[in-house]
Amino acid sequence: MSTTVAAFTVPTRESVSPTNQGLFDQLKKGLGMVPNLYATLAHSETALGDYLTLQNRKSSLSAKQREVINLVVSQVNECQYCLAAHAVLGKMRGFTDDQVLELRRGRASFNIDLDTLARFVKSVAENRGKVSDDERAELLDAGFTQENVVDIVIAIGDKIITNYLHNITEIPVDFPAAPAI
Repeated sequence: MSTTVAAFTVPTRESVSPTNQGLFDQLKKGLGMVPNLYATLAHSETALGDYLTLQNRKSSLSAKQREVINLVVSQVNECQYCLAAHAVLGKMRGFTDDQVLELRRGRASFNIDLDTLARFVKSVAENRGKVSDDERAELLDAGFTQENVVDIVIAIGDKIITNYLHNITEIPVDFPAAPAI
């Protein structure tokens, strides 16, 4: 058994493939930076492009609903990178600091529909998709559709990808740290 801890590096534009260099350029143009976690996906020839396609897909969910999912799942998976990034993005979506903290706990007392979504997503993430009939019925009774349920699962999967990648690689977080809860 090895006692050496292999550190993951954050690839630079110069160290990635031409295809990934183009994606880095697009990210820098759109975001003003290439977030370290996106750059880490470029260790693979196709992962960054695949992930961006998944993340930017059309959805029946609103941007605020997707942000609820991002915050809840990142907290369940204890991903410090995604918690930091989505604390910033949550505020850009109109949530207050207190609302971001509450969402991370899997609740949204300030909005009944988002509360139903947050509680459902927390159960899905904690129970690996095995929700009760009552939880599923509550979500549907709140007005979410079967299409929404499929898109909720896709958004959870999207966030699990980056949560797990950061938890494995522990690359540096390049967003302000999210407050502990």
